[in-house]
Amino acid sequence: MAWIVWLVVAAALGVAEFFTLTFALGLLAGAALIAAVVAGLGGVWVLQIAAFAIAGAAGLVVMRPIARQHMSHPPLTSEGADALVGKKAVVIEEVTADHGLIKLSGETWSARTLDDDHVIPVGALVDVMEIEGATAIVYPRELLP
Repeated sequence: MAWIVWLVVAAALGVAEFFTLTFALGLLAGAALIAAVVAGLGGVWVLQIAAFAIAGAAGLVVMRPIARQHMSHPPLTSEGADALVGKKAVVIEEVTADHGLIKLSGETWSARTLDDDHVIPVGALVDVMEIEGATAIVYPRELLP
């Protein structure tokens, strides 16, 4: 009957992992399954606890660093406004440090210059350096190195 207790422990840890997404509880749920197998094969309680501890520790020591490494990588694709940074745009209303309009990816965006002393005329090509809210911060293409 000890194997049923281990299955209940594994299920509880699995449910907790589902709600917390820590990855550690999922590994411990797998260790509880291994302990359930040991109990099902007739292992004494000391052997069951040892199997749980060894499997849990091995899972955490081996898998956790791999998971952390994968989670620390930035996404390969940009989304939303971040995807517009670095794009080319056309000035449709003179852009200064305070105001202006550009055509960016087929849409009209409010814009202002990256440097306060620049005035970018209508028709000039600009690069989007960053996005602040609904305003694109731009720099004239002909001044780029």
